[in-house]
Amino acid sequence: MKGEVLIRGQVLVEGRGSGPLLVLTAPISFWGGVDPASGRIIDVRHPEHGRSIGGMALALPGTIGSSSSASVMLELIASGHAPAALLLAEVDAILLLGSIVAREMSHTPPPALRLDGAGFASLSGQTHATVGVDGQLSF
Repeated sequence: MKGEVLIRGQVLVEGRGSGPLLVLTAPISFWGGVDPASGRIIDVRHPEHGRSIGGMALALPGTIGSSSSASVMLELIASGHAPAALLLAEVDAILLLGSIVAREMSHTPPPALRLDGAGFASLSGQTHATVGVDGQLSF
């Protein structure tokens, strides 16, 4: 893997992914907060409103629960607008269910890692992230 391996996360969804790093500054609801057809953040109250999550190494400090987040993630994956990787401060089993269903439907979901507090804090100031199948995260 290119770059310096800084941290290792807990693998939630296996795979490799790499992309520009987008660290959200607030939790988000995928249902009503992200447009599955474009990958844009559409919640006007969210600090990153208007940004695209497609192709990004997306760092989530948390999610705002909805059982529909799985369907939004599945639609993002199927439409080609999913993040390149998910870096989670907290596990969201419902969101990850969308990735599991996508894999069952022969789509390739983004890898997902859970990072501890220190690992998530280390994302600050980074611009690009690469996730390896073993849970290694490099910048």
